[in-house]
Amino acid sequence: MGSQLKGLSRLFLGSARDLAPIVLVIGFFELVVLQQAPDNLDEILAGMILVLIGLTLFVQGLEMGLFPLGEDMAHTFARKANLFALLGFAFCLGFGTTVAEPALIAVAGEAAEAAALGGVIGSSEEEATNYAFGLRMTVALSVGAALVLGVFRILKGWPLPYLIAGGYMLVTAMTMVAPDEIIGVAYDSGGVTTSTITVPLVTALGVGLSSVIRGRNPMIDGFGLIALASLTPMIFVMAYGTILTATGAAG
Repeated sequence: MGSQLKGLSRLFLGSARDLAPIVLVIGFFELVVLQQAPDNLDEILAGMILVLIGLTLFVQGLEMGLFPLGEDMAHTFARKANLFALLGFAFCLGFGTTVAEPALIAVAGEAAEAAALGGVIGSSEEEATNYAFGLRMTVALSVGAALVLGVFRILKGWPLPYLIAGGYMLVTAMTMVAPDEIIGVAYDSGGVTTSTITVPLVTALGVGLSSVIRGRNPMIDGFGLIALASLTPMIFVMAYGTILTATGAAG
């Protein structure tokens, strides 16, 4: 019990240290630049304490649950030597953790409203819902495909920089031909995939898999899956917008 309390205290102090720059920046601009203090200062302080407690418990939960779970599953799949099961798990992990991501739901909803205002789609609620749903499915599929590619890279030992450089070259090329109204959405879609659930599970999967395969270095081969998961949605969403625009124009 004492060791657990000591660990929580260490995590709490670490969370406070990590949040300190944000607090200092906000406090500086409030008090020095704007020269005013918030009216609800007591509520803000209480909220910040709750954030510290929540962040501490979240990190503790990652260390106790998600990281060991991801690494254990990676070890098990690698020992069973079932390639299709491993790739299927990687795809389902990427798809499942992304499709329910609140940030993605919010971005898809805003994108549908903007598309309706810009005349890209009709103004009916059904068209907006279908557009947002299609966008979510596209991003989720792209993350699933990214994890399949990332796991296959670890198994084959492919250099990560080649994949990243090639991917961004493809993003640049697609940016030149994709509809203007989808480019910003595509770029934002690459950011919302790095959620609080996806990142620890995907990282644990990569590190666990590379640590159990002979000749792989967890520090070199175990990381990079998140970069692929952030890159592929840009490609998939721009392709989705291009196909949607072409189909609409043809109709």
